Amino acid sequence: SLLDTKTTFLENLLMHEYTECYLYYSCFEDETDLYIKGIWEEHFHQEVAHLHMAADMLKKYEKKDWQEVIPDGNFPQLLTLHENKAYVRDILANTVHNTSKKEEYVNVASLSSDENFFKFQKAVNEPVEEVPTHIVIQSYIDSKGEDYRYQDTDHPVPALSDRTKDNVSVGREANAKE
Repeated sequence: SLLDTKTTFLENLLMHEYTECYLYYSCFEDETDLYIKGIWEEHFHQEVAHLHMAADMLKKYEKKDWQEVIPDGNFPQLLTLHENKAYVRDILANTVHNTSKKEEYVNVASLSSDENFFKFQKAVNEPVEEVPTHIVIQSYIDSKGEDYRYQDTDHPVPALSDRTKDNVSVGREANAKE
């Protein structure tokens, strides 16, 4: 858990509600669509009510003021949302062939053929053409002529750029083409 183990349940509840208020308020302030902005505002007000309840319980049951837990009630710099396509494309290009091996990430091509990863693939994903997700993708391609992806530039992984067929080997097979 990422919770501070030296804090009480009610202190954690207060910090949790404060964080939710911060996140919803950030979204509210950053939103440009008035309808969606209203949704963020509604959620923010709901979380403020939760924050007040958490502060009241902290006072009632632990005899602590909220300022003892969160000394400065002001929010830090608000979060802003930005386009992250370049970041996602970079992650895809550099990690598409990765899998886990115990606590590490490794390239599938570096695994020996008797690794658990391949045993799992064989047990769960063979025959790959019968895997439900691939059936859905192939059905969509059959009816629409290409897959469901939206792309405004070439795919960062060349082996995944053909939208007219479902690639079932990248990230799953050691010898998958780049």
